This record gives sequence, structure tokens and C-alpha cells, in this order.
Amino acid sequence: MAAASKTGVTTFTTPSDREITATRVVDAPRTLVWEMWTNPKHVPRWLLGPDGWTMPVCEIDLRPGGAWRYVWRNSQREEFEMNGTYTEISPPERLVHTESWGPEWPETTNTLTLTEEEGQTTMVCTVLYPSAEALEAATKTGMTDGWSQSYDRLDAYLATLPEGEWS
Repeated sequence: MAAASKTGVTTFTTPSDREITATRVVDAPRTLVWEMWTNPKHVPRWLLGPDGWTMPVCEIDLRPGGAWRYVWRNSQREEFEMNGTYTEISPPERLVHTESWGPEWPETTNTLTLTEEEGQTTMVCTVLYPSAEALEAATKTGMTDGWSQSYDRLDAYLATLPEGEWS
């Protein structure tokens, strides 16, 4: 798998016929990036997918067996919900959880790893689907575009945070 080599670029790979991996380097220390992924104060500021969506609900119970739930809303007041359960939490380097989009989509297992070098953090997020067909259906939704847009927002949001005011 090729790693992203510079900030601002999301690289997508398929390590197997059931997995998709997004890799992105951000110009921030790993502890801050961990906060961005796990603190409900920060998640709704960047994890929004395509333009025009907001996240009015962001619930995070960050513990093994704890649940998370996000609800997005667009300008037409349409809503989209995801939820899951945390299965592994190793701050600030690894986060594993299930993810469900609703009854028409199968549950996935998502693994986020964060590594830091010289103040920059590489985020590697791998989503494991139960079948190759499920992965193919998910990628046809345009999810990689929304994923990239969210990571672009994360870059912009990180740039606004004064050091020491992260949590």
C-alpha cells in the first residue's frame, strides 16, 4: 500500500477485495489528531462529507463496548445516520469500531491508525466490508469524494486551533 507523502492529499487503496483504505498526512501532532477523531466537540466541525451537510448529533462513548452515533442533515433537512460500537481504543495510535449505515447496508469494521513524524500525523483508516460486493456498492455512493472533503475540512479546522486549546 502506498502511503500519502504530503499533506492535503488523500490516497485510496484496496488492500483486499473487501477493504478500502484512506491515507492522509495532516500537519498536526498525533495527540491533536486523536482529539479530532474522538472528541464530540471537534468531530462535527470536520466529518461532514459533501458540502451542504451539518452534524447536529454527535454522540461518543469512548470506551471498549461504548457506542457512537452521528446524524448528518443537509439543506433540504434530509438526514443520514451512522452508528457503531468501539472495540479497541489505544490512544493516541489506534481506534477500531463497527459502523452501520442502516438496515440496507452491512456492518463494517473500521480501523484508524495514527503515526507521527516531525510533527505531522499520518492517518490510515481501513474499512473492512463483509463482502467484495458490499465494498463495491459502497464505493459507488461517492463515499471517497465525501471522505476527501471531510479530510480537507479537517486540515482547515486544524489550522484554526491555537496550540494548547485542543480539548
